[in-house]
Amino acid sequence: MATTALRRLKQLFSGLSAPPAPPTYVAPPASNEKLEYADLTIIDLATASTEAGRKELAGQLVQAMTTNGFFYVVNHGYTQEQTTRVFSIANLTFDAVGEDEKKTYMGKSESVYEGYKPRQTWKIEDGVQDQIEHYNINRHVRQRAHPEALRPYLREVEAFARHNHFNVLYPILRLMAIGLELPEEELVKQHKFEAAGESSVRFMKYYPRSEDEEQRTKKVWLKGHTDIGSVTILWSQPIGGLQILSPDGAWRWVRHMDNALVINAGDVLTFLCGGYYPATRHRVIQPPADQVGLPRVGVFYFSMANDDVKLFPHEQSPVLQRVGVQRLCANEDAPTMEEWRKNRTIAYGSSQLIPSLREKGVEEEFISGVLVKHYN
Repeated sequence: MATTALRRLKQLFSGLSAPPAPPTYVAPPASNEKLEYADLTIIDLATASTEAGRKELAGQLVQAMTTNGFFYVVNHGYTQEQTTRVFSIANLTFDAVGEDEKKTYMGKSESVYEGYKPRQTWKIEDGVQDQIEHYNINRHVRQRAHPEALRPYLREVEAFARHNHFNVLYPILRLMAIGLELPEEELVKQHKFEAAGESSVRFMKYYPRSEDEEQRTKKVWLKGHTDIGSVTILWSQPIGGLQILSPDGAWRWVRHMDNALVINAGDVLTFLCGGYYPATRHRVIQPPADQVGLPRVGVFYFSMANDDVKLFPHEQSPVLQRVGVQRLCANEDAPTMEEWRKNRTIAYGSSQLIPSLREKGVEEEFISGVLVKHYN
C-alpha cells in the first residue's frame, strides 16, 4: 500500500518537473540580398487594452487588409527567449524522430491535417513534388498520441496553442469586428477554443531542392494560394521565401522581423466578412541567393471557425451595407466550416487544376461549388 502511494507521489512530482531543454535551434542570419519587400503595417497589441486603442488599431488593420492583406503583430506576449524555445521544439520534432517513428505518427485522414505530412506528397509542377515536412497538432493537443521526443514538451505546446488562440487570434478577430462596426465578440463567438474544429499548431521544415527541381518549377516551392481557414499566424523566421501578390500584380518578399508575427486572412474570413477582408494570395519560393541550401523551419497557428459554423456573411454589418457584400456563393449554398476544410484539404496538392481562361498564370478548381484559384 505504502509502495503504491510512493510510486504515485513520484509520478506526480515527475509530471511537475521541468522537461530538459531541447537542443537550441540557432537561426541563420537574415538575408542581405537587395530584395523588393512588401511594405507591411505593424499592429502593436500593447495598445489593444483600451477601447480607444482598439478603435485606432482597427483602422490600421482595415487599411492593411484592404491593401497588402498581410501585417505584422508585435507585443504579442512571448519573449524572444520563449519564441526561440518554440522553434527549438519544432526543429526537434523533425530532427530527433526517426523515419519509422514518423510513419507511426503520420496523419490517418486525407481530410484533416494531423501528425506528419511527409515530403513529396504534393504536386508542384512538371512532375516535381514538394520537399516540405509538416507536423500538425490540433489545439486540443492530447486528443492524439505524439512521438516520444515531443512528449516532454506537450505542456508547452498546449500553452503555445492557447496563447495563439486567446492572446493573438481573439484580439485580431475583435479588431476585425470593430472594422466592420460589429459587436467586438461577433467573430470570436464563431472561433471558440472549446468547440469542435481543427485550429492547430503546425511545425514545418522546408528542405533544399536539387537544381533540376528548381529549374523545372521556376524556383516555386508552393504555388500562389489562399489559406483554407480564418486567420494564419506565422511566427517570423529569418530565411526568406514567403512572397505576397501585391495589388499591382507584383510578387514581393515578406521581410523578417525579430519576434514578430506575420498575419494574413484565409478563405473563411472572405466568406464571413463578405469579401471586406479578402484571403491573401501568397506563395513560397527558393530562398534568396545568400540563403540557398539552408533548411527553413516554420512555426504556425492556423485558425478555423467552429466546425458547425455556416460560412455566410455578416450582412448586418453597417460597413457591408454601405460598401456591398461580395459573395463566394449564395447563402443557401454556403458550406459549413467542416465541409469547407475537408474538401479543401483533400484537394490540396492532388487535384487536377485547369488553366484559367480569364487570367494568365492562374489555375482553377471548384470546391464546394466555390471557384478556387492557384497562382503560378
